[in-house]
Amino acid sequence: MTPGGRISAAIEILEGLNAPPDGQGAPPADKAMADWARGNRFAGSKDRQAIAGMVYGVLRRRGQIDWWLDRVRAGAPGAEPTARDRLLIWLLLGEGWRLTDLEAAFDGERFSPEPLSQREKRVAIELGTQRGFEFGCQPVEAKANAPEWLAQRFQAVYGAEAARQAAAYLEEAPVDLRVNSLKADRPAAKAALAAEGIEAAETPLSPLGLRLKSRAPLSGTEAFKQGLIEPQDEGSQLAALLVDARPGQRVVDFCAGAGGKSLALAAQMANKGRLVACDTSEARLKRAAQRLKRAGAFIVERRPLSSERDKWVKRAASAKGGKGSLFDRVLVDAPCTGTGTWRRNPDQKWRTAERDLFRLMETQGAILESAARLVVPGGRLVYVTCSWLREENEAQIERLLNERPDFFAYPIRDVWDETVGALGGGDCPAADGATNLRLTPLEQGVDGFFVAVLGRKLA
Repeated sequence: MTPGGRISAAIEILEGLNAPPDGQGAPPADKAMADWARGNRFAGSKDRQAIAGMVYGVLRRRGQIDWWLDRVRAGAPGAEPTARDRLLIWLLLGEGWRLTDLEAAFDGERFSPEPLSQREKRVAIELGTQRGFEFGCQPVEAKANAPEWLAQRFQAVYGAEAARQAAAYLEEAPVDLRVNSLKADRPAAKAALAAEGIEAAETPLSPLGLRLKSRAPLSGTEAFKQGLIEPQDEGSQLAALLVDARPGQRVVDFCAGAGGKSLALAAQMANKGRLVACDTSEARLKRAAQRLKRAGAFIVERRPLSSERDKWVKRAASAKGGKGSLFDRVLVDAPCTGTGTWRRNPDQKWRTAERDLFRLMETQGAILESAARLVVPGGRLVYVTCSWLREENEAQIERLLNERPDFFAYPIRDVWDETVGALGGGDCPAADGATNLRLTPLEQGVDGFFVAVLGRKLA
């Protein structure tokens, strides 16, 4: 493909991602990219890589791009910037193009975009000496590259560190793998990958993690086919380890989705005990079947729920069910805004409206309330989100502890030492006395995660 053809493709994809202001209606960026690739099989790997670079570049820097568009008055007054407007700024500030480069690509020939307008040429000249997107007087929403309602909350959470934290979310996430301890250890899995030309290094915190030194297709490797490895961010691995699921226990993964953490829990339990993977989406649970089989995780019982108050939950928690129906460990990997995954899903921030947060907060509260009923006295309830928002994290834990005096919060360092530390993992990044763990791309190099471990009192 010509440079102009690649630009036209990027504009087409971005136009499809320009969701209405309410955040609804747009597909996820990765799906949009995959759909485009299937419909344009003539595009080679280098073409797809270049197009993805432009699309994700615009999505990651959209806040600053829109600020620059307003500053140079490049868009129509009062109108939402177009995909072409935004891509033009990305090419100038993100990839260092100059007017001559743009004129050569925007030539109006077949598959290429229409020639630059006089307004666009003026913008290219005006930004010709600007290097990068940063400018001292940018407001918080531009610096955070997020909608204003999210940017303000980001500033409230991170304070003086907000700018550095936001910059870390602009970086591309690495490819992390969890070694399946049912079938291999880290040296064996690392050697198996090396035999197929894939270099990996041990992750610094998770004792089960490997991080690829460069992106590589994994699904065709023997290491993947034999179930030695499973793609999983190091932060997600740590969250699963902090559940402290042990062989012979009764464990429930209350919001299992496609089973990523269920796989990790089954390995921790050495395939001994009972592990129930629940979700309100039967389709997601069905998709977990192949992963479970490949991993050799045969203790997992998949159970679709009608809601968090499904009859199965009520029955297990009832007096008729008795103590024997309750669980030693209950993991709630709660549905959330996904703000911690912005490195992987930069479009997510633009597809989420403030009312979505309020809706999710109600759902999270209801899930926690119901899941708590399943915890046996002396057992643990582990709450996890891939979000940095206080409303989805500390606020939910505080509410549950206020409503359920029979629960208490464990010091997270104690749980870490019993689990991650005992397996040879890195030092706990939480402060002494902290009752939750916050992970960030800046400080730990992982997705943004929150973990709290609650215990149910014996009496």
